[in-house]
Amino acid sequence: MFSLTVRDHMMIAHSFNGEIFGPAQKTHGATYVVDMTFERHELDSDDLIIDIGLASEVLKQVLSEFNMKNLDNIEDFRGRNTTTEFMAKKVFDRMVAAIHAGRLGETAKAVHALKVTLAESHIAWASYHAEV
Repeated sequence: MFSLTVRDHMMIAHSFNGEIFGPAQKTHGATYVVDMTFERHELDSDDLIIDIGLASEVLKQVLSEFNMKNLDNIEDFRGRNTTTEFMAKKVFDRMVAAIHAGRLGETAKAVHALKVTLAESHIAWASYHAEV
């Protein structure tokens, strides 16, 4: 299996519901370093997994939906804890939709799986990995 990873970041604000979250129940900020890994079984006719420039551009577009926003104000997230794990899946879902919509070009349709990792610090991160 071949893989290619591009990286960007997003800055968000949010709060959590539930005693398990302690002081994080109050509104606070986070800066996530986001790694998006594309996987495929075989390289395309240009010996690529995906165009790295296009992958970087689309990742930035996907993250712009959340960047510099308070996630508590996003209607789709109402009543949910927008944990690092939860957000990794949301970024994954947006990238899969971009692939299916052709925003990453024809070669991206052969991408077999994606892995999204959100690092909230140098000692803690969460990922979501699945077939496309």
